[in-house]
Amino acid sequence: MLPLDNLKLRDVEKGFMSSKYVFAIFNTELRNVYKDYKCLELACNSQEELDSWKASLLRAGVYPEKVAVDEQGNGPPENLSDPQLERQVETISNLVDSYMGIIYKTVRDLMPKTMMHLMINSVKEFISSELLAQLYALGECSALMDESPEQQQHRVEVLQKHAALKEALAAIGEISTSTCTTPLPPPVDSSWIKPSSLPKTAASGKPGIRSHAPPVPRVPSAGPKSSPNGSRQHTSQQNRTPALVPRRLPPAIPSVK
Repeated sequence: MLPLDNLKLRDVEKGFMSSKYVFAIFNTELRNVYKDYKCLELACNSQEELDSWKASLLRAGVYPEKVAVDEQGNGPPENLSDPQLERQVETISNLVDSYMGIIYKTVRDLMPKTMMHLMINSVKEFISSELLAQLYALGECSALMDESPEQQQHRVEVLQKHAALKEALAAIGEISTSTCTTPLPPPVDSSWIKPSSLPKTAASGKPGIRSHAPPVPRVPSAGPKSSPNGSRQHTSQQNRTPALVPRRLPPAIPSVK
């Protein structure tokens, strides 16, 4: 716990490279504030945090240090130690700050609206009462309705585009009304055709599998013959039965008379 008796609050100047807001708590009787510290310095990141800390310490009874100076500005400082008066002054200061903040926001909100209101009303009154008279006073009323060359060229281009679009729409309408189309014939009904009686292989489109030819009967050989040099040769080719070839009868010989 930190005793609050005889404690005061004062601001500390910021250093050259420091961006924090620093304030210090000290004892008016030169006693230690906390343990071996005669002064506690606290730092905040913004002015709002500093004001919040000061308000909290003020509610707790820690008032800021007040220095009284005489009229010449060179008299010795005197400490004002009236807690009730300081509390009342702080309350009035907070109320005045709050009231001035409300006034500032109200004026900031009303000023642009008031300016626009005055400007629009002034222009409206000028147009309705003085504009026509000043235009007639110029003496060149016919020149006011002249068309600039740029606007004339723009008007001609727009008319040309309009005519071209009308022609395109007419051509599209003629194409859509004069074109003749023939509907497609109905599909052919093939349900009356009976399925074919071909074999499954032919119907399925796959070629039939042919069986192998019967083997040729073999006649037992008389045995291998021995060559003069002692090697044995097979004579199976000589003893093979000739293939069955159909024979055709020769033509008849004509008789000679």
